[in-house]
Amino acid sequence: MSERRGFFRRLLEGWLVIAARFGEVQTLVLLAIFYAFLIGPAASISTLARRDMLGKRGLGVPDSAWQDADTGGADLERAKLQS
Repeated sequence: MSERRGFFRRLLEGWLVIAARFGEVQTLVLLAIFYAFLIGPAASISTLARRDMLGKRGLGVPDSAWQDADTGGADLERAKLQS
């Protein structure tokens, strides 16, 4: 019985190695398809439409993109509400 169990254990371990390799290949193929059909065309359309998604086009080299927060001030009562 132990010889049979050892055979099935080796068979299972071999199958897991093969399945892991197929999983890696499948992941790469799915990511490539996702990029080719979703991310790539969206970026191309955005570039062709000359949309400035980050609002950086109007900035010059010495300018900063810093924007003040729209939230309230930094007082003690507001700091206590973080929990």
